[in-house]
Amino acid sequence: MEYHNAADSLKNRVILVTGAGDGIGREAAIQYAAHGATVILLGRTVAKLEAVYDEIETLGYKQPAIIPLDLMGATKQHYLDMVDTIEQQFGRLDGVLHNAGILGVLSPLEQIEESTFDDVMQVNVKAQFLLTQAVIPFIKKSPDGRIIFTSSTVGHSGRAFWGSYAISKFATEGMMQVLADELSNTNVKVNAINPGGTRTGMRAKAFPAEDAKQLKTPKDIIPLYVYLMGPESRHVSGKCIDAQPKPTSSYSHCEEE
Repeated sequence: MEYHNAADSLKNRVILVTGAGDGIGREAAIQYAAHGATVILLGRTVAKLEAVYDEIETLGYKQPAIIPLDLMGATKQHYLDMVDTIEQQFGRLDGVLHNAGILGVLSPLEQIEESTFDDVMQVNVKAQFLLTQAVIPFIKKSPDGRIIFTSSTVGHSGRAFWGSYAISKFATEGMMQVLADELSNTNVKVNAINPGGTRTGMRAKAFPAEDAKQLKTPKDIIPLYVYLMGPESRHVSGKCIDAQPKPTSSYSHCEEE
């Protein structure tokens, strides 16, 4: 499905993007800004965040903000302090894109190191849980709030050797569904996106022999990210949507639109 988003569909919105320094997060941040939003760039590598910041400013969009934070070591208090800072600086928060994540190690489940499992769960699940908890009271004040999680094909149909990562994405989809149901009577819509095979650093790590030129770029799939963050999706919640079509024979809890 093609998503047509008005040029100013995110005007006056304040949107937080995690993992904003690279790949899909970087492109989402730029496109959110292009559609009128003030974007808050969260990530662990300041130099990458500054590069995205500079690009947004060079393009003439609204001045973004940077929050350097390593999700591996962040505590509940870090997220509460972050929300206080956003409230003081912007007075509102209309959207969150949970994009940050780590792959871990692809191996048989019986060989997964406990430390590897813990790291993947920390970044892909617990950090998102704590950040979401912290923003819920604030984002509920938005007239049209959005929370978007990032899933994966292996997050709704398990695949050999994807252990920690797949388990974390099953948890992510569950978290999205629980939250969407809990917020069903509010103005906050909660969904997830399965980006599919995309030309990113994580994909290259998982498939080092793959020809990346055959993959979609982050920019190719970003219209869905803008759609789910904007007013056009006000009737969509509790869904996991595939950004790319898949063979009809494959099983998925995500929806193709």
